[in-house]
Amino acid sequence: MLWVVGACHVDSLILTMQKRYHLTTFGCQMNEHDSERMKGMLESLGYAEAPERAEADLILFNTCSIRETADSRFVAHLGEAKRLKREQPERIVGVGGCWAQSLKEEVFERFPFVDVAFGPGQVHKLAEFLTSDSLTAQGYFEFESFTGHLPARRTRPFQGWLQISVGCNCACSYCIVTSTRGREVSRPAEELVAEVRAMAADGVREVTLLGQNVNSYGRDLKANGHPQATFAELLAAVDGIEGIDRIRYTSPHPKDMREAVIRAHAELESLCEHIHLPLQSGSSRILKAMRRTYSRERYLDRVALIREHVPDASLTTDIIVGFPGESEADFAETLEVAEQVGYDSAFTFVFSPRRGTTAAELTEDLVPHPVKVERMERLLEVVQRRARERAQRFVGRTVEVLVEGSSRTDPERLRGRTRHNKAVNFSGLAAAGELTEVEITAATSQTLSGEERLLARSVG
Repeated sequence: MLWVVGACHVDSLILTMQKRYHLTTFGCQMNEHDSERMKGMLESLGYAEAPERAEADLILFNTCSIRETADSRFVAHLGEAKRLKREQPERIVGVGGCWAQSLKEEVFERFPFVDVAFGPGQVHKLAEFLTSDSLTAQGYFEFESFTGHLPARRTRPFQGWLQISVGCNCACSYCIVTSTRGREVSRPAEELVAEVRAMAADGVREVTLLGQNVNSYGRDLKANGHPQATFAELLAAVDGIEGIDRIRYTSPHPKDMREAVIRAHAELESLCEHIHLPLQSGSSRILKAMRRTYSRERYLDRVALIREHVPDASLTTDIIVGFPGESEADFAETLEVAEQVGYDSAFTFVFSPRRGTTAAELTEDLVPHPVKVERMERLLEVVQRRARERAQRFVGRTVEVLVEGSSRTDPERLRGRTRHNKAVNFSGLAAAGELTEVEITAATSQTLSGEERLLARSVG
């Protein structure tokens, strides 16, 4: 009995001595992937996750710099970290991601309480900093490696991210990604296939391929000494891996959306019937000013090809309102495209200039903020109405749902996602990570509702 008490005391002491981290993530799916890798790396170093910042020895932020709102939210959170470090000076405060990369050494000038800052290509340097004897602030901003090489701590064990490339070769005038994540570099296909096989063995059923422009994947492989592979070929290779029931990807670029990839949605069993195809503007004139390198006509041609080969596909998009020079006629063209395409959902943004981009230097024909807001309201009306209309096609159908957990609005019900990437709240008995059949009884622009039809079916 004394030995048991002693063992419990030792275990308690170990838990007390174990260092703890708290990580807050802002921004896109690539940042979510990077954060999972940060967590995996930290836990391999012996850190445990703390539920609250105040309980952490290491306070981390993985930042975004695509939208001004993300910057503002992050700075507010950083204020709390400053207070906590003042209370306990031995705490370490770290800032990673695109915001840190865009500011570089300014991070330490503006926020002297920050101990370590690193860009998206330098996540591994965080481990070096934490295991070094250095007590001075360090910044790491070179483009060195993929976070995909690091261990992961997945938010959901049955869903995994696969970083197929990093960086971007496009030069969109409003975008800061090229300066924060560098030029596009693809990972070798054989390395990616091996990673997905390992994911499947670990219980992952749904994998999402990530890149700033996924459908330009592989163009640099031959020049870097690896076998050439196209994005369509990579999708087919991942589809052939046993245990992977669903494949998703984000984000493609309309200029690179090839028929082979669209056909893959009809031919590959695991590839979901959902394509995110960013529009940004329905005006060819504004698209040219944005340096998007496609026209309204080219975009609608890609939509027509998708509807031809995958008629029931869910189409989602990104749209920017109020880009410098956008006239009422330009905006009307955006409304026309949104009406014509009928998106299942859309991410809509009011234009805000990003430091270091060409668009930030545009000073003429700026759209007044009240006009941007009024246009956004009109766009949202069209997007939500058409999404609501599109969603009605599921009512009365029985669809396959991957269960993600309890409903956010009703803990007595379950929540999951269809192959079309529609969220579903439903009554049933299936467990998280299982696939089940749900009969859809109602639909809004955002979610579907239904009842479980069959017993959940597990892998194998």
